[in-house]
Amino acid sequence: MDAEQLSAMQRPTGMPFRIQKIGHIGLNVTDIERSTAFYTEVMGFSVTEAMGDNLRPGGLVFLRCSNDHHGIALFGGNKAPLEGGTLNHVAFEVGSLDEVFRARDHVRKHGIVPHFEGRRRAGCQVAVEFRDPDGHELEIYWNIDQIGSEGTVRPASEWRATASLEAAVATAPKGQDTTLADPSLLKG
Repeated sequence: MDAEQLSAMQRPTGMPFRIQKIGHIGLNVTDIERSTAFYTEVMGFSVTEAMGDNLRPGGLVFLRCSNDHHGIALFGGNKAPLEGGTLNHVAFEVGSLDEVFRARDHVRKHGIVPHFEGRRRAGCQVAVEFRDPDGHELEIYWNIDQIGSEGTVRPASEWRATASLEAAVATAPKGQDTTLADPSLLKG
């Protein structure tokens, strides 16, 4: 390892998208009730919503510490021991829907095949998902639902899950403007 060479690595000029922040992480857990208690009682997060086994085997709990729909997602049903814990995924937020399309095209140009694109359920963010060289699950997304001071969550009837970015544009949930600044990106 050449530490000096690694230290010199910077963001290349001309990147087609810009990560604004680490948006949220997903953690695999063996006992979802115990983990939810830890992240609420010890760490001070609030539960945004929880899904039972009927929607995701092992359950899924979304927790927040800001107005973002979630900062941590707990994926239950994992077998013990999870020595050192295991990561489900890391998500990175970009500033526009156009950037999600350009990120998809960018990773494809680097020989990476996304295994999901579109909109899942809770949170309603539009995303592209792929793996890094070590197999870590990564998500680049735009427009996660925001939770105001009243704590209201978008009802499940408005989630609009899709399996492509193009479908996510065509079937936006209430209040999500999926107008692209560059409509030619739809041809991706």
